[in-house]
Parts: sequence; C-alpha cells; structure tokens
Amino acid sequence: MCGLLGLLTARADAPDRAGSLTDALRCSRHRGPDETDVWHNQDVVFGFNRLAFIDLANSHQPLHWAPDGSDSADARYALAFNGEIYNYLELREELIADHGARFNTEGDGEVIVAAYHYWGADAVRRLRGMFAFLIWDAEQRLLFGARDPFGIKPLYYMPGPDGILFASEKKCLQELAGSLSLDQPALQHYLMLQYVPEPATMHREIRRFESGTQFTVRPGEDPVTERYFSPVFSPTPVSGPSGKAALYERITDVLRDSVAKHMRADVTIGAFLSGGIDSTATAALAKEFNPDLIAFTTGFEREGYSEVDVAAESAEAIGVRHVIRTVKPDEMMDALPLIVWYLDDPVADPALVPLWFIAREARQHVKAVVSGEGADELFGGYTIYREPLSLAPFEKVPGGLRKAMGQISTRIPDGIRGKDLLRRGALSLEQRYYGNARIFREEQLAGVLRQYDPRRSTQEITAQWYRQSQDWDPVARMQHIDLFTWLRGDILVKADKVTMANSLELRVPFLDPEVFKVASTIPLEEKITGTNASGTTKYALRKALESVVPAHVLHRRKLGFPVPIRHWLRDEMYDWAAAIIRDSQTDHLLDLGAVRRMLEDHRTGPHDHSRRIWTLLVFMLWHGITVEGRIRPEIPEPQYPVHI
Repeated sequence: MCGLLGLLTARADAPDRAGSLTDALRCSRHRGPDETDVWHNQDVVFGFNRLAFIDLANSHQPLHWAPDGSDSADARYALAFNGEIYNYLELREELIADHGARFNTEGDGEVIVAAYHYWGADAVRRLRGMFAFLIWDAEQRLLFGARDPFGIKPLYYMPGPDGILFASEKKCLQELAGSLSLDQPALQHYLMLQYVPEPATMHREIRRFESGTQFTVRPGEDPVTERYFSPVFSPTPVSGPSGKAALYERITDVLRDSVAKHMRADVTIGAFLSGGIDSTATAALAKEFNPDLIAFTTGFEREGYSEVDVAAESAEAIGVRHVIRTVKPDEMMDALPLIVWYLDDPVADPALVPLWFIAREARQHVKAVVSGEGADELFGGYTIYREPLSLAPFEKVPGGLRKAMGQISTRIPDGIRGKDLLRRGALSLEQRYYGNARIFREEQLAGVLRQYDPRRSTQEITAQWYRQSQDWDPVARMQHIDLFTWLRGDILVKADKVTMANSLELRVPFLDPEVFKVASTIPLEEKITGTNASGTTKYALRKALESVVPAHVLHRRKLGFPVPIRHWLRDEMYDWAAAIIRDSQTDHLLDLGAVRRMLEDHRTGPHDHSRRIWTLLVFMLWHGITVEGRIRPEIPEPQYPVHI
C-alpha cells in the first residue's frame, strides 16, 4: 500500500524532471511514510512512497527485475505498484514451477513483474488483490499499467507537452500542472450523485483510468486502454434444500478463503466493525486467522444514529478487543476542510467524516484493517434493490398512461405521500436508477447551478452499462450499475482516501474476483425477498453466515451508517454552514442566494434538504481549497508507532 508518481516522456529529458517529481511526491507522503525513493532513465521517472506490509526489509520500490535475476537499476523492468496481491504466494510457486522464475525478495511486487514477463498482459486477470501499477519495459520501450477489477486503488493521469504523468494522488499532478480548469459537466454530475463519476475528475486536464482496465503506452503516444474485467451477473437456479445448501456452502467457503488471503501481512491487521452483517462477518472470519484481533467502531451520541451498542455486543460474541470512537458535530466541522483536501475531488458522503476519526484511532493500534465494503453490491444488500418488485404493477400500465402518471406527479406538492412513488413508477429502470446516491434531480439543479445543461443527465453515465445488461433481471442490472457508479465513485474513494490519509490500509475481502464468481450466480429469490417491511436483502449471504455471524446481527435491518447532519444543520452546524456559503467565491457557478434560502428552509421548515446542502458545502470547501486557495488546511506529518 503506497503512493506512486510517474512520468513517461519522449523528450529524453526525464532526468531533468526527476527533481520536480520528487517535490510533488511529498503530496502523497501520507500514503507511504515508511520510505521514499525516485528512479529514472531517459524515458521515465518513477517516484514512490512506501507503506510496508510484506517483506518489510527488502521489497523496496521502484522495484527492478530481470529474467536472469538481476535487480540492478538498469534491469529490463521497473515497477511502481500501489496495493496488495493476496494470491502472490500461489502465483510465485506457479512461476517457479512452470518457468523457473527467479526472485530476489519475498514480496508481492516482484511477482507482478515476473507474471507480466511470462504471461504478458493476461497476468492481470490472475491477480487477486487491490492494485494500480506501472511496469516499464526498457527493452520494448513500453509502459504497461493496470487497475484492479473493482477500482479499490486509484490511478490518475494527465497528458501534457512533456509527456504523460501518472499518480495515486491527484494533488501530486496539480502540484506539477500549474493552472487547471474546472470541468463543468463533472460539477453537474457531482451535484446529482455526490461524487464525480469515472473517468472524469473535477479538472478537465486530469482523468482516471477506470476500474478493471489495463493499458499500454509508448513515449510520445497516447495510452491504448483495454477492459480486462467486465462483470456479468448470471443467476443460476437452485432447487431443493440440497441445492440451496450447496450454494450457501460455496459462499461461506469463498469468503473464508478471501479473508484468509487478505490477512497475509508481516504487520498486525485489525477490523472495522459496525452493527451490520458485512463488517461483522469479516471481523469474525478474520478472528480465525488473528486470535488477537482488534475491532474498531465509530458512532454518535444521538439516538438512532449509532450502531456502537450492537457492535459492542458483536465484539463480545466473537471474542475480540473493541475500540470505540464517538464523533461530535464540532469535530466534524473542524476536520472537514482537511478531509476534503485529502479527497482530491469532492465526495459528499457524510459517512466519510466519522470514518476519518475511526481510521485515525485504528492507526494508533494497527497498520491495516479489513472491512465489509462491496457486500451489498455483490449479494443484493440495498433496500432499493426491492424497488423493481414494488413497482412491478406499473410495468403493466400502457406507455401513454404511464407517462401521464409521471406528469401528474409533478403537480403534487413535495412531501405528499405517494408523489415519489408515482414519479418513479412512471419511469423505466434506465431512467430512474443511476446508483445508490440521488442528490439533486435534474429539475432541482436548474435553480442552483448557474450553467445547468438540460441535455446532460445521468443516463449518459449509465447508458453503456445498461446496454450490457439488457437481458438481465432488474435487480442484477441495478447491481451492475452500482459497480460502475456508487461503488467505485463513492464507497471505494472514501475508503481509500480517508484511510490512506491516516497511513492505514483498508482491505475489502468481499471485493475479490473469486467471491464475485460465486455471488454473480445467486438467483434473484436468494438475494431479495418480499416487497414490504417483512422482506429481506442478501438472503443467501445471511443463510451462508449463520454459523459465522452472531444471531443478533444476522437478520437485523440495515441502518446504513447514517450521520445526523439533518439535525445538526438545523442546530449545531447552522452557523458554520451559513459562514461557508457567505465566504464562498463560487457565485459564478452556484446561485448562493438559492443555497442560503435552502439552508433557511431546512432550518425552519418541514422539508429535509440536508443531503443537498451538505453536497453544496463540500464543493464550496473544495473550491476554497483547490481553486481559490483561500482555505489552507494544516497538513500533518505522518507520525505513527514504529512497532507495528
């Protein structure tokens, strides 16, 4: 787990640029405080900040490797690699047995290079892990790179007159770029989704390689990108008690295997623990491989917004030490500007703030944690996945009448029960579903966004993924959309950025290719049951974990880690929010008068505008930091115990 920075140039002056890259590398010091190094030849510069987990003393980066066993700086291959390969031991044995591969370290990075040498680009499909890496082949004068299947680890790039820059942190590229321009479509999408969807960023000049893609590029040319991972949900019917039992057993076995491999490290690994089934399962399984496991939970003092009590009961049941960090509103207000700086682009998920505090706490005890991200997307865990069942009667309504119902819904006042059901029932799945977060609807944006473009909608983001799933059941299609929107745009961005800001590695055993292979076969009735409050989600997963997860968690309703900003923006956070709006220099982008009225209406009226207000506040802070330079968070130097 580390931070990389690279330059590929055709100008033969890479050595002259090494100094500037060394300076920019400091922007990602938090990703790798253990050691820093920069290497270059006439074509490339690789810079690296390392957070060491495996083969602590020897697996330095940039890493050099040649088939004859050479590890000198002029060896054929050079690697800059951010992440972990969890099946590296198995791949290493196979490479030695089949090809006589020679290794100089015990680390996973060297396995990536050897696999690429012997298996070519197909090696990426064999990696189980989270990764973003660059391999320079000096013999072919070719740069090969890839990003993990689900997008756990980021990789930014910025073409320019001097070549192409690559980085784990966008802020490193901003340091090298000078002036950058705001991407207006990205802003509009952010206000709809609460994040900037891939491959865009909030700056036009900087882009991201997408999850599940690999690329090649030669000096002076543009990258040639190929998707190597295209997730397909192919539900397979199961019949009878024996068929169901076999499915549940496969789920349990593959999860246990994934957690076992995610626990591989030469340092201590803990676990994040909420009141839900996903994190409880990963913690319980992790305990099997680390008897001294420490679990970490965050919450709030406000009733109905904390899972601390449930998590404490779970920790006791599975027999792990439990550390709790309670977050107060004044702490959230104080920390948010610094968190936004670490994020690179605005992400308006309020849950990232308590995540920040529990990550800081966890880093005082361990160097890595396992967590439950990805279970909902793979196993059908979101309540909204039951919506196609509840809206099924609308599918029988003739198209013209259905459209008229949607028009009628626009005349019903906000807050009236049934308005949103009527509106959504009038829409097709492709029109109404674009991921788990839905902040501003198109008609709401016109009153806030100065340069609102009615031609731009979420369907331009989701259309390509919907085309791939035309023959699937609606729940599988929604899961597929979430893999390319909500998961990689929100969940994994905040998980990576906020934990790495504290030099803490977050490992996500559910997001493993082998786990996906099993999860993708689960039939609809084993994911979603019922259309009312008595129904459940993740049914097959719950059945599979009956022997792993304590009973008080197994069938508990999903809380979804809410943050009480609805209440705080009416009280403790009101003055703070009003000051952000007052001082913001975004009036050319946003109607700040309309934003102030929204805040006042939220404070005094019956309507809940908290998520929209929070989304605007986060963007204003981002703009104040990144564009205006008016807000300057104090960036701490990474200082953590050296014994872990």
